[in-house]
Amino acid sequence: MKFARVGAALAAAAIVVSACGGSGGSGKTISIGISLPLSGSSLASAGPARDGALLAIKEFKLDGYTVKTVVLDHAVNGVHDPQQGAKDMTTLVGTEGVVGVVGPFNSSVAKVQIPISNEAGLLQCSPSNTNPDLTKGDPGKELRAKNPDKINYVRVATTDDIQGPAVAQFGFKKGLKSVAIIDDTETYGKGIADAFAAEWEKLGGTVVGREGAPKGTTDYTAILTKFAAANPDAVFYGGVTATGGGLVRKQMAQAGLDPAKVAYLGGDGIQDGLGSTEGSFINIAGADAVNSYSSVAAIHDIPDSAKFAEAYKAEYKVDPGAYSASGYACAQVILAAITAAAKAGDVTKEAVRAAAVNPSASFTTVLGPVSFDAVGDTTQKIISLYSVDMTAGSDKSGDWVFAEQVDYK
Repeated sequence: MKFARVGAALAAAAIVVSACGGSGGSGKTISIGISLPLSGSSLASAGPARDGALLAIKEFKLDGYTVKTVVLDHAVNGVHDPQQGAKDMTTLVGTEGVVGVVGPFNSSVAKVQIPISNEAGLLQCSPSNTNPDLTKGDPGKELRAKNPDKINYVRVATTDDIQGPAVAQFGFKKGLKSVAIIDDTETYGKGIADAFAAEWEKLGGTVVGREGAPKGTTDYTAILTKFAAANPDAVFYGGVTATGGGLVRKQMAQAGLDPAKVAYLGGDGIQDGLGSTEGSFINIAGADAVNSYSSVAAIHDIPDSAKFAEAYKAEYKVDPGAYSASGYACAQVILAAITAAAKAGDVTKEAVRAAAVNPSASFTTVLGPVSFDAVGDTTQKIISLYSVDMTAGSDKSGDWVFAEQVDYK
């Protein structure tokens, strides 16, 4: 893949165009956009989703069509940036031949992208967005106000009204009773923290403190010192590694919260790779990552996981990440919609959108059968839960280790 910088007409976004998908002969060229935060600390989380999508597209063959990709990075200073995400979506809807988009990764970016893609009727499939308000109820309707009758946004990750409670239940089963909560005030971070807190108290647990600290915060010791005075069993972080998830854990010891004694809980925002992965949660937290637990809003026990892992490792020389399979699955959904549109007559933006969002359709993906409800949410309701292994001598030391998955369907 060759990286090229394009001009102001594309909002100064980094763009990659590559002929990833093959064809059975010369014919029509179409494109799939990939809109993710792909630099700095965000790369540890979103890079595997990009790579999963690119692998699926590379493997795809459809007689008479060549599929290219347009890859845009909306991270600014290493953190997902909604304003840049909006510019990138404007670029994609204005780029001839783009019939679908994999992304975005973060719910705050989705919140500004969906109105743009919806007005244009451009299909989006997110591998990781979990905030319920992107699709459900009046908030979801408001995002689709320009084109209310045409759902164009789907996601293969289930939502935080399931994920937040799942993490609370997981922590409670470990015997944790009191928790302090900090969130990054973002759409995803605050939303999952709210859902976690409600379930924690419903279970009989105590929330001994809660604070918001916006992205860009670098010193959490004042907040954590206040938490330490309440002697919590755990700290829950609502947000992603790039907005503070790793730093909070790293600074807990300085504030008197011993990581070996005080558990750390989080959602999929901190589940982003090995300690050797630069910018990942474990890489930032170091030895203090011990006794940390997280979730992923997707299935862990994917069908034929060995085959997928083999293909992924052959392509990238590393094992799949937390959202590699989800990125692959989103690309599979778009590619299946392209195939359906071609079979029906022609691959157009509208034909691809309509094929993907059809509630009666079921897609064969690496995650298993995937279908979407009337507002675009996946019918898979599985949460996978993990812990950090810091055991000396363990072949998994410095990595997230799968604990269990729960099907809430």
